[in-house]
Amino acid sequence: MTMSSTTPASNRTAVPAQPRRTRRAVMLLLSALTGLGPLSMDLYLPALPAVTAELRARASVTQLSVTACLAGLALGQLLIGPLSDRWGRRRPLLAGLACYAAATLACALAPTAALLIAARLAQGLAAAAGIVIARAVLTDLHSDGRLARALSTLAMISGVAPVLGPVLGGQLLRLTDWRGVFAVLAAAGLALAVLSAWAIPETLPANRRHTGGLTDTLRPMRALLGDRRFAGALIAYGLISGTLFVYVAGFPFVVQDTFGASAQTFSLIFGCNAAALILAAHLNSRLVVGRIPLDRAVAVGLTGVLATVLALLALVTPLLGGGLAAVAASQFAMMFFIGVIAPNVTALAMGSSGDAAGSASALIGAAQFLTGALTAPLAGLGGPRTAVSMAAVEVGCAALALTAFLLMRRAPASRPA
Repeated sequence: MTMSSTTPASNRTAVPAQPRRTRRAVMLLLSALTGLGPLSMDLYLPALPAVTAELRARASVTQLSVTACLAGLALGQLLIGPLSDRWGRRRPLLAGLACYAAATLACALAPTAALLIAARLAQGLAAAAGIVIARAVLTDLHSDGRLARALSTLAMISGVAPVLGPVLGGQLLRLTDWRGVFAVLAAAGLALAVLSAWAIPETLPANRRHTGGLTDTLRPMRALLGDRRFAGALIAYGLISGTLFVYVAGFPFVVQDTFGASAQTFSLIFGCNAAALILAAHLNSRLVVGRIPLDRAVAVGLTGVLATVLALLALVTPLLGGGLAAVAASQFAMMFFIGVIAPNVTALAMGSSGDAAGSASALIGAAQFLTGALTAPLAGLGGPRTAVSMAAVEVGCAALALTAFLLMRRAPASRPA
């Protein structure tokens, strides 16, 4: 079976035209589905000490519950994406949300650390449905500039959610305990399931679905990986996501340990940098999409990230000894450029996926979270009181991302059977 080429824009829309208010409601719902996974990953992070004490486990054991959710988010997308190309978008989405609510309730009721870790893995696997299918639905409905504009919103949510999750979790813990946090997430999953059943249309008609056994279901994924242009966008997205996760893991230690700033100062800087991501996504949808070729926008963004993290690495060396303001400014700029890269590189990959949008979305999501799981621990290799290791890993990710993108995007697009 040979994968089809990109479906023409005139044939993408599988549902009748909807009023603008309805389209906005669907977009808001897809954004919520995208943010559910990242919020599930770290909303309860401020409660980890309480979890450790109540379950009488070592800190290293309860921290595995975070890793389990992250692994589930990555692996779940690899599973659910191809299934949505075969069975359509609605059934996997609704099944995933129902399983998410059940797994999250199991987290709230877990009597031991081992059961909590198992439930967190299941929670991540189920939450992946919202992330992967939201991108696939948009790809079914839009193409080119409209797709990039819509993906700007999803990229903003996906990038900001893991940054703001611990902050929101800390506020929620003022009202309840860690079990209550999971109860709130379970209720959110049920609410999203009901709203999705009512508002999300089936965007992949039966005549565009892949059929056959497991081999035929996975074949589009193998074909996508064989396309060097798709692979270039995928690698760039994964590595740039690595810089984001390194920042999330390492920046708290840099601000509070290396520079001795207060928790309030850290929260302020963290919030400003999250605002940079939001600002970039907004400006991208207004000023970049439709005016600048997506390839060029991604290349400029990757170059910008590399320049800012190189500046950060220079600033944190003993020779220059840059202050907190200079370091914070460089990370603000990095977050801004990531906000430009994410929607455009995603649109490049998704826009060329044809009817295999679910498989393409799965690979993109898996690349994001797997790279994050691999790179985030590297931020602390130099010890908690140095920013050099964080900056060095960010430089490595950015340099590899730019190199891979430029080399592979020059290759002709081709997908083997």
